[in-house]
This record gives sequence, C-alpha cells and structure tokens, in this order.
Amino acid sequence: MSISQSLLPEYDHEMASTRRALERITPDKFGWTPHEKSMSLGRLASHLAELPGWVKMTLTTDELDFGNGGYKPFIAETTEQLLELFDKNVAEGRAAIEASSDEDFAKPWALRNGDHVIFKMPRAGVLRGFTLSHVIHHRGQLTVYMRLTGIPVPSIYGPSADEPNM
Repeated sequence: MSISQSLLPEYDHEMASTRRALERITPDKFGWTPHEKSMSLGRLASHLAELPGWVKMTLTTDELDFGNGGYKPFIAETTEQLLELFDKNVAEGRAAIEASSDEDFAKPWALRNGDHVIFKMPRAGVLRGFTLSHVIHHRGQLTVYMRLTGIPVPSIYGPSADEPNM
C-alpha cells in the first residue's frame, strides 16, 4: 500500500470531524476568548479552516518562509466563509495526497522564518506532524471553547456529552 493510500482514511476522518465542529460555530461567538493570551474563537476557527490548505502546500512546495511576508492569516466573518475555505482546502489537500508518490513524501520540506530554519523533515513527517496533528490540536482547543460557550460538542473519537449516541 502506498503512503498516500495509507494516509487518506485518517485524513478523511479528521477532516470530517473538524467540519462537524466548524459548522456549529456562529459569528456571535467569534469574539469570545477564554483568556487574554488565547486566540479568539473566531480566529481559532479561521485557523482550522486554513490548515488543510497546508497539506497541498507541503506536497507541492519545498518550504514556507514566514520571513518573506507572504503568509496572511485568514479571518472569517461568517460560518459560511469558514466552511467554504475549509471545504476547498480539504478537497485540494486530498487531491494532493492522492497525486503524491512515495518518493514525493520522502522529499524534504522546511518551515523557516528568514534565515532561521524552524524545522526541516520529509514531507510525510510534515504532513502527519505539522498538518494533521496541528488540525487535531486546534480542534481540541475549539471543542473546549465550544463547551465553555454552550455550543454542542460533536462526537469525534467517541460519544460526547452532547452526542452520546454516535
């Protein structure tokens, strides 16, 4: 089995679970933050909508350099904007995974800030560690925000208090 074929079921599951969380976020909660050092709920949800786009970037480029000023965070104003970007990025990411050979996954990819290399590793490691785990991490944060603001939390890996019967 190829690397892409082994990754796609996990990718599909994680993206579907993330979408179920994002579709429950409403603009009236976008400004909420649990702490002054935390992202707002709207910024966190926007970041989750953009993260699947990093899958395609990882598989089709050699690096991301924050030092060149090319990265601008997405800030949604509506739930529809969140879902539109998320769905686009998920589809493009899935297509990039499907189109990648095992050799493509072995090529190095770097995250840098100008001359400072934050990390450099094979694309397979970046895809799993920097993109999928990044989504899972922030989705976990989002579900805590959801609980604290009264938004029903979807089941993800098993029942939630709001969805006890998966």
